Amino acid sequence: MAGKNTKLILAGNTLSAAHRATSPPKGEKNIVILALETSCDETAAAVLKVQNNKWPKITTLSSIVNSQIKLHSKMGGVVPEVAARAHVKNILPVIKKALTDSNLSLTSIDYIAVTHGPGLIPSLIVGVEFAKALAMATGKPLIPVNHMLGHLYSPFAQIKDKGLKIKDVFPIISLIVSGGHTILVLMENEKKYRVLGQTVDDAAGEAFDKVAKLLGLPYPGGPAVSKQAGKGNPTAIKFPRPMLNNKNYNFSFSGLKTAVLYHVRSLATSHLSLATKQDICASFQAAAVDVLVQKTVRAVKQFKAKSVALSGGVAANQLLRNELVVNCKLLNVKFMAPPMNLCTDNAEMIGIAAAFALFNSKKPISYKKLKADSNLAL
Repeated sequence: MAGKNTKLILAGNTLSAAHRATSPPKGEKNIVILALETSCDETAAAVLKVQNNKWPKITTLSSIVNSQIKLHSKMGGVVPEVAARAHVKNILPVIKKALTDSNLSLTSIDYIAVTHGPGLIPSLIVGVEFAKALAMATGKPLIPVNHMLGHLYSPFAQIKDKGLKIKDVFPIISLIVSGGHTILVLMENEKKYRVLGQTVDDAAGEAFDKVAKLLGLPYPGGPAVSKQAGKGNPTAIKFPRPMLNNKNYNFSFSGLKTAVLYHVRSLATSHLSLATKQDICASFQAAAVDVLVQKTVRAVKQFKAKSVALSGGVAANQLLRNELVVNCKLLNVKFMAPPMNLCTDNAEMIGIAAAFALFNSKKPISYKKLKADSNLAL
């Protein structure tokens, strides 16, 4: 692929191996990042323009997400091998679309960013290997991005847009809640962060999905449970709040999910009415949100945080957002969350994380050193 006469044809552009780009000159303030994301069941690509001044000014030129929801809904969940095959099919058209929508060619790209973990290894490999091939053929520098850092930095592009002063934002307590992770992070500044606690078993999003499946609700389970919860009574059933009173900041949602299972069995009927399902959903959601919010509030008080940031797929949950907003007002701290399109997996957040990696003086790596890591830690 990298031979003397190699040509890479992408989005209507032909890039000769003899005209490979090099890294932008040192001190370059305006850069363009092509970001790729294939950690689970979304094939995504985005193009971002970044002005690295005192704080990165990030403009999203395009963001394309090809979701596999319809494909996996037939099986009630994500099947890794099926997801990987779909990524192989979709990744090139998605990248072409992202470049076309940005009105840029591949020659205009300065860096290629890609999620290299955590996630489903068959899915990760597709994005990582494609990014490596692009880097090898074009000479573009590679920025490996931890998927969780994508979520962590996803609210950051809005800090300046909202007129916030950096000194009034940090320290931040960041709650990352997704289908595979539930993590509470202390960010002392844009460079320094540490994990305060995380789930010891099921993630919050995973619990939502399993409760949905238990109640016969459609996939994806999180939005389905939240929709029915909005019509139910959150005090109808007293579900447990696991680890709520523990002094640490870890979470556990396996017991809550099991409590729902035992409650359904106790009803001694194979057919639950819609009203009963709605009450179960509302009571379950109230318990899960209560734990997430109370532990976040406790962390804000202990570490004297000035802001709370919410991110991840479950950040789209309206009850969770509302409860955090209310509590932030009571605590007189700022609340930040990315727009809904940046909550679920996407490449735009990977590009944002890559921009901050460069801003924080992280160096790109050679394509030869890049590997997918399904268990990559934050």
